[in-house]
Amino acid sequence: MFLAEPHWITSFRHALLRMDRFMAGTSLMVLLGLVFGQVIARNFFLSSIPNADIVSRYMVLYVTFFGAALAIEYHKHIRIDVVAACMRPERILKLRPPLYLISAAICGVLAWGGGRFWYDDWQYVADHERWTSILALITPFGFFLLALHFLIGGLFNPPPDKHAP
Repeated sequence: MFLAEPHWITSFRHALLRMDRFMAGTSLMVLLGLVFGQVIARNFFLSSIPNADIVSRYMVLYVTFFGAALAIEYHKHIRIDVVAACMRPERILKLRPPLYLISAAICGVLAWGGGRFWYDDWQYVADHERWTSILALITPFGFFLLALHFLIGGLFNPPPDKHAP
């Protein structure tokens, strides 16, 4: 059913999870700080933080992608599995690897498409807006990250951690 997970995969997986947790938490804190700062600036100083709305939009994507990666790792992601409600848990566990591998392929295609879209944007964006294109790298990277988690989960899926967030 599953391949035995080599030690280097386990180490890589734990490092990936630490990075995902750090990035999701940091992105959420930056997002909350920017939004709170905007509210204070607008209501008390009749001003705003320059470009905070743009950065906030991208921070939502960062939180979403890194949070989705964590959800995949702990098998807490959204699944459309009407059939699974009628199946025994043993059968569901047998179906997980091929479904994860299909999901990895789909996320891989989305990462490739996101990368092409980003590259086109990078070539034609105005010089003073290039920083937004750098923030937009989260789209291809996020889909790549999801594909990687699905691939590892489909090949080496250990039981979920009891202390998962």
